Amino acid sequence: MSKPSFIKDLTLPVVAAPMFLISGPELVIECCKSGIVGTFPALNQRTSEGFEAWLIEIKTALSEFEKETGKKPAPFGVNLIVHQTNPRLQADLELCVKHKVPLIITSLGAVSELVDAVHSYGGLVFHDIIKKRHAEKASEAGVDGFILVSAGAGGHAGTINPMPLVAEIKSFFKKTILLAGTISTGRDIASALQMGADLAYMGTRFINTQESKAPKEYRDMIMEAGASDIVYTAAISGVAANFLGPSLNAMGITEEMLKRKKKVDFGEELTVHKDDAKAWSTIWSAGQGVTNIHDAPKVSDLVSELKKDFRVALEEQVKYLEIYK
Repeated sequence: MSKPSFIKDLTLPVVAAPMFLISGPELVIECCKSGIVGTFPALNQRTSEGFEAWLIEIKTALSEFEKETGKKPAPFGVNLIVHQTNPRLQADLELCVKHKVPLIITSLGAVSELVDAVHSYGGLVFHDIIKKRHAEKASEAGVDGFILVSAGAGGHAGTINPMPLVAEIKSFFKKTILLAGTISTGRDIASALQMGADLAYMGTRFINTQESKAPKEYRDMIMEAGASDIVYTAAISGVAANFLGPSLNAMGITEEMLKRKKKVDFGEELTVHKDDAKAWSTIWSAGQGVTNIHDAPKVSDLVSELKKDFRVALEEQVKYLEIYK
């Protein structure tokens, strides 16, 4: 099965993951200019009208970049929450079709009607999963790739180690594989390819860029955190996810509170509450890859550093061909 043609045109095999409240046009545009796929959640704009304005802003900026430099930017993508509580799904999907968004990332549901709509204009659909059963069901919808969200990933995450997860999915799925979970360095990107992924899916590392919408306190907390500071719980958003322990403590969230169940409701997430410890806005998500994050660079500088480390890692691997003949 052939892979998407855009992969060979990237400067690095990386997709910057869509992060709720964090990813905006500036981050997406700078990622694409730097040669990696930039993405954002449609729900980061509070209305479909605002969402369309962002699509136009991104498309315009990337078109101007190509005209001015002669360089083709990487494609961009939009994350759609395919869940019955998302009141904007149909309207936002129609806008994606209207503006021919190159890549659609679906979460919490994969349906053939959505895939067909995206395929109608030549777009691709990548669906995120945390276990084999979910992938088997979603493959019937005709998606073009799976994002394997393994243990330790930021945001909504699974609990399976990346190595067996990649092996399980590749045993029956021959299309594009993206691997997510604790990928923070160029060496991590190389490791993802070694395990059989086609692309690395990086979120937490891009929270700590100057172009992200994360407040300084959030970035500082990431730089100070280690892997053991990450707490996995479904009590915050209703879906199991990883959060920064210090942010939970700051909002007075106790271990007893983390044991409670919360109903999944993305319509509720779009509602602004005052004086409320809300998921993502006052309680901050991150993956275990925080242990390797100690700065907050510009996207262009980060991509350059990742590329350098990636190449060094690949070159180091070559020596083993001579040792282990």
